[in-house]
Amino acid sequence: MCDNHSLDDMVEYGLRAGVSRRQFGALTLGTGLISMLPPVANAAEVTEAEVDIKTPDGTCDAHFVHPAKGAAPAVLVWPDIFGLRPAFRQMGKRLAESGYAVLTINPFYRKQHAPTAPEHPDFNDPATRTALFGLMGALTPETAVTDAKAFVGWLDTQKAVDKHKKMGTTGYCMGGPFTMRTAATFPDRIGAGASFHGGGLVTDKPDSPHLLVPKMKARYLFAIAENDDQTQPDAKTKLKEAFAQAHLDAVVEVYAGTKHGWCPPDAAVYNHDMAEKAWSAMLDLFKKSLV
Repeated sequence: MCDNHSLDDMVEYGLRAGVSRRQFGALTLGTGLISMLPPVANAAEVTEAEVDIKTPDGTCDAHFVHPAKGAAPAVLVWPDIFGLRPAFRQMGKRLAESGYAVLTINPFYRKQHAPTAPEHPDFNDPATRTALFGLMGALTPETAVTDAKAFVGWLDTQKAVDKHKKMGTTGYCMGGPFTMRTAATFPDRIGAGASFHGGGLVTDKPDSPHLLVPKMKARYLFAIAENDDQTQPDAKTKLKEAFAQAHLDAVVEVYAGTKHGWCPPDAAVYNHDMAEKAWSAMLDLFKKSLV
C-alpha cells in the first residue's frame, strides 16, 4: 500500500491489522512527559548510540544500547506505528540495564528519518492518520524479511553481542507480526519473541503470521489488549493452537483492562501496572530462552 491510497484504504489496512475504527480514535501519544519507568535492580552500566544500518533498500537509523562491559544476548525491537522515539529509546535502555544488547530500529527508514510522527500525534486528526497509515502501508511481509536479515546480520557483527546465545525480538502493535517473520526467517538464531498488543497476528490471508509458526523454534509471549481481544476473540485461540501443534512454548494472555497501545510509557492509554506485568513476563521469557 502506497502513500497515494485513500484514507478508507488505509483504515482497511489497519482493520486487517486487528485494530477497529473505534480503537484508532484512541491511538494517540500522551501530551505530557514520558512516564518514568521503574529503575532496574542491580542495573548494568550501559553504552548507547544512534547507528545507521545498511539494507538492500537504504540506510536505517536505529538506537543501539548494551552493557558497557562484555557481550550480551541481542534483542531486536520493532516499534509501533509512531516509530522510533524517546519512549522506545528509554525502553531499550531499561532492557539493556537488565543485561541485553538492544537494537531499536526506525521501521519507516525507506520514507523518513526518525522522528516519523509529530510530537503528540492524534488519530482523530485526518492528516495525521493519512501520514502514519501511509508509512505503515508501505511495509509488507517482504520488507519485514528484508529488514530482519539486515538487522540480525548487523547485530551479529557487534562485539557487544554474544553470538553464542540466542537472540530475542519484540514488537509493539504493527511490530508484533514482524517478530514472527523474524523468528521464522531465523529459526536457529531467534530463541524468543514477544508481541505487545500486536495487530494482524492472525488473518485470513495466506501470508498470515500465525501460519509461520511451524518454521519457528522460538518461545513466545503474546500480551493482548482487552479491546483487541474483543475485536478479534478467536485470534488467541488460533495462536495457542498453532504453537501447540508446533510443540513450541507460548504464553498467550489477554491483559485485563488494557487498550490497544498500552505498553509504551508515552501512550495516552499507558497502563503502568499491566505494562509492568508484561515487561516482567518478557524478562522471564528471555532469561529462560536466550541461553
